[in-house]
Amino acid sequence: MADAKETPEPKAGQAAPQVPVYIMGKRYLVPDSLTIQKAMEYAGYQLIRGCGCRGGICGACATVYRFPGSHKLQVGLACQTVVEPDMYIAQIPFFPGNRAVYDVKKEKADGETVARLYPELFRCVACNACTKACPMDIQVMDYVNAAIRGDIEQAARLSFDCVMCGLCASRCMAEIVQYNVGILCRRLYGAHIAPRAGHLQKRLEEIEKGKYDEPLKTLETTGTDDLKKLYSDREVEPQGSPEDWMPQETTYL
Repeated sequence: MADAKETPEPKAGQAAPQVPVYIMGKRYLVPDSLTIQKAMEYAGYQLIRGCGCRGGICGACATVYRFPGSHKLQVGLACQTVVEPDMYIAQIPFFPGNRAVYDVKKEKADGETVARLYPELFRCVACNACTKACPMDIQVMDYVNAAIRGDIEQAARLSFDCVMCGLCASRCMAEIVQYNVGILCRRLYGAHIAPRAGHLQKRLEEIEKGKYDEPLKTLETTGTDDLKKLYSDREVEPQGSPEDWMPQETTYL
């Protein structure tokens, strides 16, 4: 295998090297350093909806692409994937999927709940197409199998990094909407299995007892300029401080 050659940096005043890509079937020349998202904007497209975070977090820019002569359908997030020559690109800004309606507080954290809300899970044939389609490198089939077994904690843990882009569901021959199954398991885990956070419970009790009523009233009646000064003069947590760091002034904490 030949070593990949780095593209030389363009000299001052010299245009960056360009590559041909096909966006919605039309050919464009774009700089070879751009992500798919930036290449689409460079080509004149206005991304007015579903642009999201532009940093691989929101999952709003699910993209499929293929290279000429290749049978393989590639997937990625447009905000992260850099263009390559002769890409044929199409975006999936939203993939329609089955979403069960439930009150997580009233549901039990077990396999029966998952099976009742998403019975299509049991059509899974373990083809692993969902995992291959995941741009976050999540073992999607593994958390689906955990959900089938009723292992809610394992399903929640394995699906934790899901950005709900929908690419797994778009490739599933059993027509499972894996990302909605994952979020159900994470909600069940958080509501019924995960240990309660002691510091959060303490803060809720303080709020209910009215500890912060007066400070809030003070802030509500403070002028804009004084609020700006309070903000700019606040004690900022120093870099590298320990986890138990606290500012000297704790009136509003």
